[in-house]
Amino acid sequence: MRRIISALAIATLVFSCDSGTEQKIENKIENQEQITMKNNIYNHTYLTPTGESKSFEDLKGDLILIVNTATQCGLTPQFEGLEKLHNNYSEKGLKVLGFPCNQFGGQEPLTNEEMVETCKVNHGVTFELAQKIEVNGGSENPLYSFLKSEQKIEGENDIRWNFEKFLVNKEGEVVKRFSPQTTPEELTAEIEGML
Repeated sequence: MRRIISALAIATLVFSCDSGTEQKIENKIENQEQITMKNNIYNHTYLTPTGESKSFEDLKGDLILIVNTATQCGLTPQFEGLEKLHNNYSEKGLKVLGFPCNQFGGQEPLTNEEMVETCKVNHGVTFELAQKIEVNGGSENPLYSFLKSEQKIEGENDIRWNFEKFLVNKEGEVVKRFSPQTTPEELTAEIEGML
């Protein structure tokens, strides 16, 4: 009888250890999934100029270049360079996304519809543009809060001007941040190396 009780006690102990180990493994996997979700772009959305909601999850496996744009800026000629990147690499997996913003010298005063038309007519833009957003301050878009938290710069860590650029790898991680003065052409080698 004593042997049966001992065997049951050992079996119970082994079972509870197995259950505890299993629970720890499940918790670890869950924590890892939360970390992965937190550190990639796929749980973010954006709005098209017409107000349609789109998810970055639809871009899984793509290399993404995100740029805050303006149609009346001294750096506006960069639209042509961005379009060239789009034309050269979109079929290989590059997605160029423009996020218009009017926070820098009021250089994007147009409505969403006017902005899309101006980019198309004046700069030949065919890559995707989003609805106008704010990229700094109390009303900044959550996407930009995320981008800035993933690639920080010294000082205030704000977006410095129109045409600041973020490169997101095929796993959804924000891997590079480029100043507004960095031209699209200067990103070619970086993009080719990641495609």
